[in-house]
Amino acid sequence: MGNGKARVLVVDDDPDLCSMLDIALSHEGYVVHTASDSDGAVKTADAVRPDLVILDVQLNGDGIDGFHVGRTLRSRSDVPILFCTAAGAVEDRLAGFGVGADDYVIKPFAVSELLARMQALLRRAGRTGGGSLHIADVVLDERAHVARRGDIELDLTPLEFSLLSVLAEQPGRVFAKQELLARIWGFEGYDVNVVERHVSDLRAKLEAHGPRLIWTVRGIGYTFRV
Repeated sequence: MGNGKARVLVVDDDPDLCSMLDIALSHEGYVVHTASDSDGAVKTADAVRPDLVILDVQLNGDGIDGFHVGRTLRSRSDVPILFCTAAGAVEDRLAGFGVGADDYVIKPFAVSELLARMQALLRRAGRTGGGSLHIADVVLDERAHVARRGDIELDLTPLEFSLLSVLAEQPGRVFAKQELLARIWGFEGYDVNVVERHVSDLRAKLEAHGPRLIWTVRGIGYTFRV
């Protein structure tokens, strides 16, 4: 299913970082737009209506920081906002969440971590594109955010739908619990019991209408097996 050409706005006054993220995210199939100051960020957001904003806190272009930009963007839409900054103090993070941030990545960061957090936010917001995935007797409609087993529509929560999507996209692959945390919840700080509880609930809903599809690999994680 992938990201379905999701539009990402990168706001950072470091041209080298903007260029790097443009290349890396474009390689992953995202449509990338960049801005270096608050005025450009707001104008670009209004013009392209991004599915996700990656926003630096310390913008030097016009003297207005990223917190102000985040507050402005949040007042105009519910677009997911991912702060990506060297300002990693607790008070900075609290300020970011206070203006409506959905997640926070500290520089320097690994692109793989950024991608995992982006994917988690896009899934959670229902902004991933793509069509339907058919695997065994399960159909996942990414646009409608609906899952079916046979002719039965499953009553899944948004997190259960995201979990099923990740597992079913690569049947046979074993996903470690920490990877599922990073990809779906957005970071690895949660207790792995969160994954176990959601897998248990998802498994029960699937198995109410057919044989087991999600299997536990002891000591590692979970796999979707037809």
